[in-house]
Amino acid sequence: MATLTDMLLLLVLLANFAVLAASRLSFTIRAAAAQGILLGLLPLAIHGLWSPGNVGFAAGTVVVKGVLLPGFLLWAMREAAVRREVEPSLGPMGSIAAGILAVGLAVALSAHLPLTGEGVPALLGAVSFATVMTGLIVLTTRQKAMTQVVGYLLLENGVYIFGLALSGRVPLLVEMGVLLDLVVGVFIMGLVVFDMNRELESLDSGRLSELRD
Repeated sequence: MATLTDMLLLLVLLANFAVLAASRLSFTIRAAAAQGILLGLLPLAIHGLWSPGNVGFAAGTVVVKGVLLPGFLLWAMREAAVRREVEPSLGPMGSIAAGILAVGLAVALSAHLPLTGEGVPALLGAVSFATVMTGLIVLTTRQKAMTQVVGYLLLENGVYIFGLALSGRVPLLVEMGVLLDLVVGVFIMGLVVFDMNRELESLDSGRLSELRD
């Protein structure tokens, strides 16, 4: 199980770099969807407990993070007639360099914050911090509001990964509540993006300064 867990965590990291390097919004959303599916499999790989509750939570995570939310974003992208090309303030190479720096900082940070939970892999802390930092990079370097929503998803994914270290002590009801908050947040942001495109005929978040009472 340890080898499978490490492989899943490395694939999560690759999904981060796929988002950073993407030049098409649709690919960015699909990379986030792939990461969501990987996150659904992580609890089963880490703890190896195939109880009905754990399997149900893993399936719910896959459905929400890998299917429902990305599907909603793809629908909003089509309905709002969003240009598929993202417009980052950092180019692909600059974004990848920032991602590599984030991984280095995440490894250094996780070394000073050891996770001592039973069965917690060594890579989990580094990958969680790297995913949070990648989400922040996307949020601060992308101009399109839709891409910034993906950055929010990545940031929450990083928090979710870190929470897996405590999943043995966190009630399932609390975890499901956090997942519900994510669903509500993304749906609200999707509706804001749709209305923003209708009013401003653009999804450049910089144009929000043009709004007046």
